[in-house]
Amino acid sequence: MTDAGNSAVDVPDRQEIEAMPGLVLLEFGTDWCPHCQAAQPVIAAALAAGPALRHIRVEDGPGRRLGRSYRVKLWPTLILLRAGEEIGRVVRPTKQDDVAALLRQ
Repeated sequence: MTDAGNSAVDVPDRQEIEAMPGLVLLEFGTDWCPHCQAAQPVIAAALAAGPALRHIRVEDGPGRRLGRSYRVKLWPTLILLRAGEEIGRVVRPTKQDDVAALLRQ
């Protein structure tokens, strides 16, 4: 998964993420996951209508420490952080409202 210049090789580590100011949305998943593929239009629409934030797509899977550190079990999982602290998450969103509700927190 890549987005806005972030690829699996240049995704920040947890310490860097926790140091980021403001709102950060972490999106854990994979390009080949059908749930992740189906959620892309939903996520894109909610992001376009939501607040300004940093969106980091994270390629997840076995041996990927960042996903394990956030206890990600299913894809896609969206985690919203404010100043490095988790303030909400949504797993396998199917509607724009699912993601929009997360972004309103």
